Amino acid sequence: MNTDPCPRSHDDERRAGTGSLLCADCLGQVERDLRALPGLHQESLHHVSPTPRRTNPTKVSGSARRDYLNISVLDARHNLLETLVSWSEIVVEQRGVPAPAHSVPQLSRFLARHLEWLAAQPPAADFVDEIEGLVAELRGTIDPDPSSVNALVRQCAMDDCEGTMRPALNGGVTGNGSIECSAGHSWEMHEWLNLRRLMEQQRKGVTA
Repeated sequence: MNTDPCPRSHDDERRAGTGSLLCADCLGQVERDLRALPGLHQESLHHVSPTPRRTNPTKVSGSARRDYLNISVLDARHNLLETLVSWSEIVVEQRGVPAPAHSVPQLSRFLARHLEWLAAQPPAADFVDEIEGLVAELRGTIDPDPSSVNALVRQCAMDDCEGTMRPALNGGVTGNGSIECSAGHSWEMHEWLNLRRLMEQQRKGVTA
């Protein structure tokens, strides 16, 4: 067994096995994170319209507002898919294996199957750091600090539209998950990725 220290500054840990650049703790943690990602990704859908934490348990049911759009959910889901695709493409290219479908469950399982190989590659520590960061980002959207929820009401992503975007009246946890603009634009759940791209283009236009 290789006795060199873990590259993630775990000086007292030894690498997980022959060829691995990661210690056993890092390898076990990234494996657990990969298993957790599909569930966290699914759960994040229910938090596109955040509600304040209840401080009064006797509050009348249904009185909490759910008409705000939490853009951080779209950002987290976008980052997750792009990162998993990027690492999967490295495996596909270098190992000559078939590419997985571009879905979080398929990509997560694919990377878990090739984890030992990834652990032996020079960017192994980066892989663990990025997967750990994705888990933290998703958990932050699922249970956010009420004082840090950003962009609750946002200007429409369509060019020259002065409307604001928020979840549709019947969206959210119990509805169809659609997002609508006060000027009439709307996006169904399966169109969220396109919406995220429009918002990114809008953001680049503002900062250019």
